[in-house]
Amino acid sequence: MFALFVLVFIVFFLLVVLRKRTWINKGDQGEHHVSMILSSLNESEYKILNDVMLQTKSGKTTQIDHIVVSLYGIFVIETKNYSGWIFGHENSEDWTQVIYKEKHKFRNPVKQNKSHIFALKDLLVEYKDIKYFPIVVFVGNAELKDITSRTPVIYGNNLLKLVYSNSTNKCLSDKEIQEITNLILNHNVIDEDIRSKHVENIRQTVIDRKVKMENLICPRCNGQLKVRNGKNGQFYGCSNYPRCRFTMPY
Repeated sequence: MFALFVLVFIVFFLLVVLRKRTWINKGDQGEHHVSMILSSLNESEYKILNDVMLQTKSGKTTQIDHIVVSLYGIFVIETKNYSGWIFGHENSEDWTQVIYKEKHKFRNPVKQNKSHIFALKDLLVEYKDIKYFPIVVFVGNAELKDITSRTPVIYGNNLLKLVYSNSTNKCLSDKEIQEITNLILNHNVIDEDIRSKHVENIRQTVIDRKVKMENLICPRCNGQLKVRNGKNGQFYGCSNYPRCRFTMPY
């Protein structure tokens, strides 16, 4: 009996490890794919930085998949490697992935990207004339079905076209590009312990948020989630509306 218990535990442990490794590799593969696309940009006009982690003044960390510092501004790119149908709104807390009628939630990449730009603006506060171009790129077999967003949400094969279409009016000099690039690199967190802690904090935040929502507690402000009536039916809204506009499906 003990031997059977040990065997079951080992199998379970291996499944968890393999699943984690697959998730990590899938994310890495998506980012590598996008970095290869970006590598074709002219190096004299575009400086490409991949996998940058910055620490804010509050001590929190934010991980940015790709930053392109150019004469025309800074392109901040969030990469998602997904399959299935993708649905999402720029103001939603989560987006939805649908695979054969199975629905899975994931963090709103538009909001993720906004937090990255805030961190960059905080770091580059002395540069007043920078234009920021947020972009969310989906690679893999994802099909964007119903996306509502002012931030461009595109497929990987449209990335260069979008970058070039925003490369019209110069706002930075060659000297400023180099200064900004060096400043970002100097603040890039490379300590493995801090990076590991960042990943663990994200996972714990997701768990805490899910628990609150299951108990009808607003994950933003800890208000009560109450049933509301909208034009598309009932939904849960925060009791602290309009100060807090968090919603979730009924």
